[in-house]
Amino acid sequence: MRVAFFGTPSWAVPVLEALNRRHPVVLVVTQPDKPQGRGLKPTPSPVARYAEVQGLPVLKPERLKGNREFLEAFKEAAPQVAVTAAYGKVLPKEALEVPPYGFLNLHPSLLPKYRGPAPVQWALIRGERETGVSIMKTEEGLDTGPLYAVWRTEILPEEDAVALAERLRDKGIELLLEVLEGLPHLVPVPQEGEASYAPLLTKEEGRVRFGESAEAIFNRHRGVQPWPGSFFFHGGKRVKVLRMRPEPGEGIPGVVQAVDREGVLVGTGEGLIRLLEVQPEGKRPMPAANWARGHGVGPGTRLE
Repeated sequence: MRVAFFGTPSWAVPVLEALNRRHPVVLVVTQPDKPQGRGLKPTPSPVARYAEVQGLPVLKPERLKGNREFLEAFKEAAPQVAVTAAYGKVLPKEALEVPPYGFLNLHPSLLPKYRGPAPVQWALIRGERETGVSIMKTEEGLDTGPLYAVWRTEILPEEDAVALAERLRDKGIELLLEVLEGLPHLVPVPQEGEASYAPLLTKEEGRVRFGESAEAIFNRHRGVQPWPGSFFFHGGKRVKVLRMRPEPGEGIPGVVQAVDREGVLVGTGEGLIRLLEVQPEGKRPMPAANWARGHGVGPGTRLE
């Protein structure tokens, strides 16, 4: 199949690699270069970098809707099908109609649950025990299209958003290649069940909510990796939590119960949370116990 690929972050690169091994990739569409680093130098997306190294044609349109130049180039590439994986822009009707077999989207959730840009993160934050990956035919609505393939899996107890997203993507690649193999003969089935939405995370989503249960705090911690990460405040300064674990027991939410070699034990709405490794503002990562001793944190100290 002549394939056009739409994707942007490093998570999407293995999807493009797999397609490039099995099919002629006639066009890669990704987000425009973004300023990065101290000098704010415009930097290509990971997908753009891979495509350029492979000699694949790349487009980086600022917008798609009403963009004649993009639409003409897309038509000229003559893809039979297009694939999206974490592209990050809404696809207008005029683009969706270009490939004869439409657009396929690799979406890491059990659609219609967790439609939107952050499905893995919200599945973890909300304490789901099961998730999966869907290969969907894209329509104008947000992740509303019919499904070609779905794979279900249990979420592992310690799995964070980075590990789970990669595992779902890798299985999604297998499904995607199977779907492409039989695409001319496949009929997608409509989504069934109650829909939910997974919006982009905000920085505030990473704040540790000590009033919640220890399990909910740990689930949130897993879901906000790698960004915005978990954090709390002490003495008006932000302290990032790199590692934590829930433990049985009782305590006052946000109040330190004990500091020992292993870490800092803090009360929650139900159970205790042990801070194992932290990173104070402007400092390097360190064992939570070292941070506590260096900042006068002991039993009775309130963390916010």
